[in-house]
Amino acid sequence: MSPAALVTLCALLWAVFLGAHLALNGRWWPWLAVSLLPPPLFAAVPLALLVASAVAGSGPGAVLAAGCLLAGRSQSGVNYRALRRGSTRTDDGSGIRVVSWNTQHWAQGRDPDRFYAFLHTLPADVYLLQEYLNGYEGGEVWDIDDEERLRREFPGHHLAVDNNSVTLSRLPLAAPPVPVGACSLRVDLRTPGGVLSTYNVHIPVQLTVMNPLGAAFFRDMRRRHLARRREYDALVADLLTNPHPFLVSGDFNTSAAIGDIRRMPRTARDAIGANRALLPASWHARWRLRLWRIDWVFTSAAVRAVRYAFRDPGGLSDHLAQDVTITIPHEELNH
Repeated sequence: MSPAALVTLCALLWAVFLGAHLALNGRWWPWLAVSLLPPPLFAAVPLALLVASAVAGSGPGAVLAAGCLLAGRSQSGVNYRALRRGSTRTDDGSGIRVVSWNTQHWAQGRDPDRFYAFLHTLPADVYLLQEYLNGYEGGEVWDIDDEERLRREFPGHHLAVDNNSVTLSRLPLAAPPVPVGACSLRVDLRTPGGVLSTYNVHIPVQLTVMNPLGAAFFRDMRRRHLARRREYDALVADLLTNPHPFLVSGDFNTSAAIGDIRRMPRTARDAIGANRALLPASWHARWRLRLWRIDWVFTSAAVRAVRYAFRDPGGLSDHLAQDVTITIPHEELNH
C-alpha cells in the first residue's frame, strides 16, 4: 500500500469513528466511555492527517481530514474565539463578578483558614460553591454545617444552602432558593435593574474507577448515565420556563467531547469567548499539566460575559475556580 493510500485509509477510519461519535455521543449510554477521550484529540488527529496528506500527496486524505477538523471542532475544547483579536469585551468595572468553584468536599482534610483565605483572594459579588459536604470518592458522604463561619467570613452577604451547594451574594435574594433536580440550586438575585437568576450546578461524575471488564462496571455506567440525564433534564426544564436573565455555572463533569453538554438549551450561551486561552482547562488543578474544561459558565442572551478566567486554588481542590464578570443592560432585566 502506498503512503498516500495509507493516509487516505487512516483519514477514512477517523471519519467513520467521528461520524459514530457525533451520532451516538450523549444518546447511547455505552458510548459514554468512548466520550472520555481527551477533547484535543478531535483537533490533533485531523491536523496530523492533514500534514500527512500533504507529505504523502493524498488529495482524498486531505479532504477527509479537513472535513473531520470542521465537523469535530465543537468536540475539541479549542476556544477558537480566542484567536479573534478583540474577542473579549472590555470590563469597565461596572459588572457583577461571579466566582464558581467545586471545593472538592469543602475544607475536608485541609486547613479551613487556607480555604477561606483563598476565597477572600477572589472578592466576588456572588459565590457559587459546590460540594458542600464531606466524604470520599465512591463512598459515603456526610452533610456538614459551616454556616456560622460562612456568615462570619462574609458579613453582608446573603446565604443560600441546598443540594450540597452554597450560594453567597452581596445582592439580596429576590425569592426563596429553589433546588433544581438533586444536584443544582437556583437563586434569584435582585440587581439594581431587576432579577438575575443564578444556577449553582454539579452534575454527577460519569464513572466509578473499577474493573472495566466486569458487569458491575457497565451497570454503574448506565446508572450514572441515567442520573446525569435526570439532572440535565431538570436544569433545562427550569431554564426554559424561567423569564429572567440567567447565569448557569458549576462543575458539569462534562468535557467538550461528552455529548451531554448538548442537552443545554440554545438560550444558554457558552461564556468561553470571554476567556483568552486557546485550550482552556479547569481540571486537574493539582497537576502541572492541566487537562481540559469540565466546569462551565452559560448565560442567557441578555447577560454578557466581559471577563472569564480560571484561578489556581493552590492545592485546595482538583478544580480550578471560575472567575467571570458579567454585565446586564437594565432594559434587559425583568422587574
